Amino acid sequence: MWNWVMMAVPRLLCISNGHGEDEIAVKILRALRSRMPEVSLAALPIVGEGRAFLNQEISLIAATKTLPSGGFIYMDSRQLARDLKGGLVQLTLTQLQAVKTWAKTGGTILAVGDLIPALFAWWSGLPYGVVGTAKSAYYMRDEQGPLSELPWYAGWAGSIYLPWERWVMARDRCRAVIVRDALTAQELRRLGLAHVFSGNPMMDDLMPTGSAALGEPPENALTVLLLPGSRAPEAYANWQQILQTVESVLQQFQPRWVHCLGAIAPALDLAELRKSLEKAGWQTVLGHADTQFQKQNGRLVLTQIAYADCLHVADAAIAMAGTATEQFVGLGKPAFITPGAGPQFNPTFAQLQTRLLGPSVVLVEQPTEMG
Repeated sequence: MWNWVMMAVPRLLCISNGHGEDEIAVKILRALRSRMPEVSLAALPIVGEGRAFLNQEISLIAATKTLPSGGFIYMDSRQLARDLKGGLVQLTLTQLQAVKTWAKTGGTILAVGDLIPALFAWWSGLPYGVVGTAKSAYYMRDEQGPLSELPWYAGWAGSIYLPWERWVMARDRCRAVIVRDALTAQELRRLGLAHVFSGNPMMDDLMPTGSAALGEPPENALTVLLLPGSRAPEAYANWQQILQTVESVLQQFQPRWVHCLGAIAPALDLAELRKSLEKAGWQTVLGHADTQFQKQNGRLVLTQIAYADCLHVADAAIAMAGTATEQFVGLGKPAFITPGAGPQFNPTFAQLQTRLLGPSVVLVEQPTEMG
């Protein structure tokens, strides 16, 4: 599969559009760097600040800017107006020009995400590959056939990937298309797309490290992972809603201890989360004032450094996240999701995630019903 990366000019630009997409892209680039250390890597995170790339010492080719929607215009059309006011047009033009400038020296483009980075890759004029992270045939069907209760218009294009997306994938300069699963790959091959591979990089590099940051859970405690998402300010609102669900869980399991692990994205401000904890009546644990809290039969730990450990240790998750929820479910564990105000994790997204992940997730409409 890596043959398509072989290039006359050893340069690769990775274009992605979201926090989860950035993380997936970095996993791929790390593997590529280990196989081809001579390749010069650069990145263009269309959405957000691109910290995942900077943490790996991968340079950015353009200045970054966080827009109000966090990249989720498609989930709520009202977000488009906010992004336009926030400078979306100028940012996009600047990014497109940066791609053209980078492409003058030659190289290869890797697009990670949805149609937008794929269009950027096509615009470059260079050979490119597409890693489709946002779509799966499982949104509409499984191995037995179409899902029930789909909208009337679902499936009109013959694939979860729409004709204009397949057009970008079918160009001669598109040397590889990597999709999430074999079912989606089969669907695209049936429609005539060549060079289609399947694989889900989001499940790579998730081995636990044995971090002490999670603390020792009380004996016989139920360990629950809390996933508020990664984009501010939505994640802060999600966190407040998750704390409401935790109240319900604590009441349901009394007197059994519930050990909660808040897996927090590095870009989020822990001070904001602590404020919500204090308002909800959580008290700091002596000697762990910044990271450990207690309320009734609940213990809660905040961490930004032990994500993989959280995934492996937890028995279940209360989630309002995209990639993180899929990773947890991918380890064979159940997640309970509740829709928020968005722009990402709104009722529409929650319904889509339920269709994608099937019985591995339980959709709970109201936070107070979680217990």
